[in-house]
Amino acid sequence: MAVLTLGNPREKIWGALLAITPEGLTLCGVELASFEDLIAIVKEGEPFAPNVIFFPMHRVERMELDLPDGGIPSLSQRFVSKTGVEPLELFLRNPADGLSPVEGRQ
Repeated sequence: MAVLTLGNPREKIWGALLAITPEGLTLCGVELASFEDLIAIVKEGEPFAPNVIFFPMHRVERMELDLPDGGIPSLSQRFVSKTGVEPLELFLRNPADGLSPVEGRQ
């Protein structure tokens, strides 16, 4: 899991990094501004289809691993504590299974 900071327009994206090439990054995730909305959707058991997006390298200003910082939990840890769902399960599940992440959990 990673957090991308993009420029022109400025935005932050949280998600699973799928590929890095000289041309850009491919990530499956959501805008960081939608993080709390995503938590609410997952908690309610509503189906969710994350975006798979290619970002050209000229837009990428910074990429950080989603890790805790001292006593501050990572976004992934916050997501798990509020939903009980691992973010990688949500972002990397097979969309053809037709299940919401909550229904598809073991």
